[in-house]
Amino acid sequence: MARLSIQKVHVGEKDTNCYVVACADSKEAIVIDPGGDAPKIVGQLRGLLVRWICFTHAHPGHTGAKEDVKAATQAPTAMHLADATAQLKSADRYLAGGDTLPFGAFTLEVLPTPGHTPGGLCFRVGNHVFTGDTLTAGKIGRVDLPGSSPPQMLLSLHGQLLTLPDNTVVYPGHGPNTTIGAERIGNPYLRVR
Repeated sequence: MARLSIQKVHVGEKDTNCYVVACADSKEAIVIDPGGDAPKIVGQLRGLLVRWICFTHAHPGHTGAKEDVKAATQAPTAMHLADATAQLKSADRYLAGGDTLPFGAFTLEVLPTPGHTPGGLCFRVGNHVFTGDTLTAGKIGRVDLPGSSPPQMLLSLHGQLLTLPDNTVVYPGHGPNTTIGAERIGNPYLRVR
């Protein structure tokens, strides 16, 4: 049985959670949301072969170390086309819901979760989901920013994330981990009014 390794790296001024998700056996990995502090992230990648650098969305706090981490790993970048702004330039691959990215014995599944941004994505590996700023412990991402959409956010939360099993561990873009079950019960933004 292959083992999954998940490292959380706190980066940047906004204390963003960057994740290094690796197959412990093959040493193949995916980096999610390298938002800053490239040397700190690259230091966590020793001995790993990075297959992809993925972004939940294109806000600078989640993409700030994109070029430096790409240069250090030679790994392709991946995000949703709707978030490929001039500020982020571009990605090597544009992701859509249902896409999968293999690494070692595991597969990263792409969930489309627009709302916080037009091209918001969450990433699922087994019973782990990386939610960026769509869902954090006790809160949801802001929907009062340019390009954000409260109705889309509601659809993403209820149509994608709350359909996952309660024991799914949530790795958010900021703050502590949580579970889908805990958020279903305790997150005031997820109660159906």
